[in-house]
Amino acid sequence: MGSRILTVLIAVLVLLTTPSSSIEDFKGADSRTLEQDQLHQVHSHEIHCSRERSRAAWKIIDEYLMPFVEEQNYNISTKCRLHADNDMFREQEQHKIHMDINDWRCGFCKKTFRAEKFLDKHFDNRHYDLLNASRGRCLADLCGALHCDSLMNSKLPKSKCNPAATARNRHLCENVADSCFPIHEGLQASRLHEFFLRQFCDAHTCTGSQKPFPRGGKKQSSLLYLAFSILCLMGLAVFYVIFYLYQREMKRTVKDLRRISRTERKPKPL
Repeated sequence: MGSRILTVLIAVLVLLTTPSSSIEDFKGADSRTLEQDQLHQVHSHEIHCSRERSRAAWKIIDEYLMPFVEEQNYNISTKCRLHADNDMFREQEQHKIHMDINDWRCGFCKKTFRAEKFLDKHFDNRHYDLLNASRGRCLADLCGALHCDSLMNSKLPKSKCNPAATARNRHLCENVADSCFPIHEGLQASRLHEFFLRQFCDAHTCTGSQKPFPRGGKKQSSLLYLAFSILCLMGLAVFYVIFYLYQREMKRTVKDLRRISRTERKPKPL
C-alpha cells in the first residue's frame, strides 16, 4: 500500500516539474502528425481517377483530335470535358522532364527517377496538392468513348464484344460530340461534330466493320513526313553519285580524245 502511494507521489512531482512548453511542443507535434495523416487519408480517399488511363485519353485527344481542331481554328470550350483544363493530372504531366531512356525529372523539385512510374508515385506522394479533383476532371472517365483500351492493350488479343458496354460507350461518345462541338455554333463546330462521330463513335459496334481513328492523326502525319524526307535524301544521294560518275567519265573521255588528237598531229618521220 505504501509503495503505491509513493509511486503516485513521484508521478505527480514529475508532472509538476515538467515545463509547460515541452508538453505543448509534444502536443503540437502530435497534432501536426495527426493533421498530416488525416490529410493523406482524405487525399487517398478523394482521388478515384486512374493516372495511366487519363494519360492514354489525353494522348488520343492530342494525336487523333487536336490536329483537326487546329485545322478548323476552333477553340474548344472549357465546359467541354476534352479541354486540357479538365484533366486533373495535366499540370503534373506538363512538369515531367524526360532526359533520357532511364532518366526522368520532376519539374517542381528537380528530383530524378529511373522510370516514369516512380515519378508518378512521387507526384502522388509529394505534389498531390496540385491536383484539382473537382467533379468532371477525370479524363479517364472518357476512356470508353475514346478507345483507350485499343491504345493501352494493342498487343493483347481482343476480348468478346459486350453489346451493352458498346452501346454505353457509343452513347457517351455522342454526348461528348454534342457538348464539345454543338452544331448550332456554326460551320466549324458542325464539321468537327461530324468528324468526331466518324473518328471515334462509329467504331463502337460489335460488327467489327469500323476501326477507331480512321482519319488518322498527328502520329501518322509525322511518320509519312519522315518517310518522305528519307526518300528525298536517298534520291538526292543517288543523283549526286550518278552525277559524279558521269563527270568522271566525261573527264576521262576528254583526256583520251586529246591524247588521240596529239598523236595524230605528230609529223611522220621521212
